[in-house]
Amino acid sequence: MSLSRKKVKTKQRNWKRLFFILLSVNLVIIGSVCLFFLWPTKPLNLPKSEINSNDRYSEFTIRTSKENVNELVNAYLDNLLRKTEHHYQISLGEDVRLLGELPVFSTKVPLSVRLEPEVQPNGDIVLKQKSISLGLLELPNKQIMKYMKTFLPVPNWVYIDPNKEEIYVAVTEMDIKSNFRVKVETFDLTRNDINLNIQIPYESLGIED
Repeated sequence: MSLSRKKVKTKQRNWKRLFFILLSVNLVIIGSVCLFFLWPTKPLNLPKSEINSNDRYSEFTIRTSKENVNELVNAYLDNLLRKTEHHYQISLGEDVRLLGELPVFSTKVPLSVRLEPEVQPNGDIVLKQKSISLGLLELPNKQIMKYMKTFLPVPNWVYIDPNKEEIYVAVTEMDIKSNFRVKVETFDLTRNDINLNIQIPYESLGIED
């Protein structure tokens, strides 16, 4: 066999080897993505906010607007995301809208979620998912929320639950430096009627029993 034919056969073998290596890598990536989206999520253990009955405190009800809450929430998010590469914001209109981006491989894909708020008996809020989209990707809602739970930075008192397709906002678990406790009484965006219950422990004010 001539030297030129040997070189041709060697190149063909190398090409085939590289082809199968590339094919294997692509299959592993595709399989990993499919596994990520299809893998079941564990149920969330939500906090049970309890107030010590021995604590003495005064209560105040504050009425505010969705514009004020919207500004406060986004200022908090700006501070939370300041040292990250992530960006998203909340818009309060007739419902709660979350707008941002999520990383998908080497790019970022627009995220849009519309949520309906429901006040809980303990003063927390559950945001029920109404609609959700991740760019042009056609994915089940639960899988997009699972992706949000994995990659979207949120405060430690916010819980994304893909199984229930909702976000649990544990307002009563917020860590406030003044040691005040906050509960939501009403959160009616249609009527722009938002009432918050503020509990101020006497201890925070230096008042002795």
